[in-house]
Amino acid sequence: MTDHDRIEGSAKHMKGEMKEGVGKLTGDEKLKAEGRAEEFEGKVQNTVGGIKDAVKDDRH
Repeated sequence: MTDHDRIEGSAKHMKGEMKEGVGKLTGDEKLKAEGRAEEFEGKVQNTVGGIKDAVKDDRH
C-alpha cells in the first residue's frame, strides 16, 4: 500500500509545475516562485512517503 504522503506529494509537485508554467507564460514572478516552492514541498513529501513505505516493507 502506497503511503498517503507519496500520493499527496506527487499531486503537490504537479500543481507546482503547472503554477510555475503559468507564471512563466504570464511573466508573473510571484506565481513562478510559488510554483517552485510547491514543487519542492511535493518532492520532500514524496520522499518522506517513500521512506515510510520502505520502513513498512521492512517490518513485513
